[in-house]
Amino acid sequence: MAKVEASAPGKCILFGEHAVVFGQPAVAVAIEQRITVSLELLEEGADEWRIDGMKLIPSKHPHVEALRSRLWQKKAGAPALSIHINGDVPPASGLGSSAALSVAASACLRAARGRWLSEGGEATETKDWAEGFSSQLTDTDVYSKVDEGKDPARRVGANGQGSSHVWGEQAIDVDECALLGHAVEAIAQGGRASPMDSSVCAHGGIVLLSDEVEKGTDWVYTRTLNIPEGDRTWQVHTIPVMTDEQDVYLVIGNSGVHAPTSIQVAKVAAAMSENPQRMREIETIGLIARRGVEALLKGDYEAVGRAMSENHLMLRGLGVSCLELDDLVRAAAPSSLGAKLTGAGGGGCMVALTRNPKQTSEAIELAGGRTLISKIGNAGVRIESHEGLPFWKPSSK
Repeated sequence: MAKVEASAPGKCILFGEHAVVFGQPAVAVAIEQRITVSLELLEEGADEWRIDGMKLIPSKHPHVEALRSRLWQKKAGAPALSIHINGDVPPASGLGSSAALSVAASACLRAARGRWLSEGGEATETKDWAEGFSSQLTDTDVYSKVDEGKDPARRVGANGQGSSHVWGEQAIDVDECALLGHAVEAIAQGGRASPMDSSVCAHGGIVLLSDEVEKGTDWVYTRTLNIPEGDRTWQVHTIPVMTDEQDVYLVIGNSGVHAPTSIQVAKVAAAMSENPQRMREIETIGLIARRGVEALLKGDYEAVGRAMSENHLMLRGLGVSCLELDDLVRAAAPSSLGAKLTGAGGGGCMVALTRNPKQTSEAIELAGGRTLISKIGNAGVRIESHEGLPFWKPSSK
């Protein structure tokens, strides 16, 4: 049976939410909880895709539809697929479930389609690809509107002439998965999306997002997206995980309160517009985030915890916390190094950094939260299993 399965982690923001919209740095980590996507070929002659046993309706699954149009075009001869999704990242919780889905699905589709390479090319060298999306390539554009009559992943001219074909793990590129994840997140969110979630879900570990290249960290790539307000550019970095000899955990508490991100972002934007002096609060969050980054680089998790708690106080001042989140943060404080809301706020989740995960988790649950426990800096996207690849191989030209 032809089948491929991939997974990607969820994410949790440690510092910088809301301030990152105004150019300040933000840091997120990959959590242990993952989304798994599996693809199977439908019977020969089947025309309609299935998702978890039901007909795939593009308007209800914009992430999958955007990936399909970029990697699996029907006009090019791609066969219909059945998709199954499962995992333990709660949806609509601010933990990156949709980005994890997009990244894992992009890995599945690339593994199942494979990749054409130029003559004598190697899969490890992006310049040798005859097809694909990468921050190192300028002749394919993952963000552009897709023309159904043209393969958007095919490179231009002689660069697009394929000579050899690879599939499975050999065809996977983490940058491509992150780039595809960002593009489809932007489509699903009306043209606006930060690359934070997709980068963390693809690369794993710890990711720093900023408007500038930050010293002391590993710069990975630049992301640029044309949003309704104009071009927006981010610098994406990774931070090494310094926990080899330290027993530290994240305990994530879900408040159970639903609060759309757009409402919280609009609330902060309105506050800045009404009183420009409040931009100092945003700048302070940026300073806290940079202190947090320095602490992460040193492996000083007591200082990381203090920065998290300070960040929560600033977010409370911006009005994006809520009574339920504050209760969970307060409950976690005695047994943790630091605690704060994570994500847009107004509801959703909080996170505590702790050496006593059981005690912290019990305290959060007694205060009404539902908890997840995770180590810091987990693996990014990966192929879990496959057989019968490739499902489909497009033309070499």
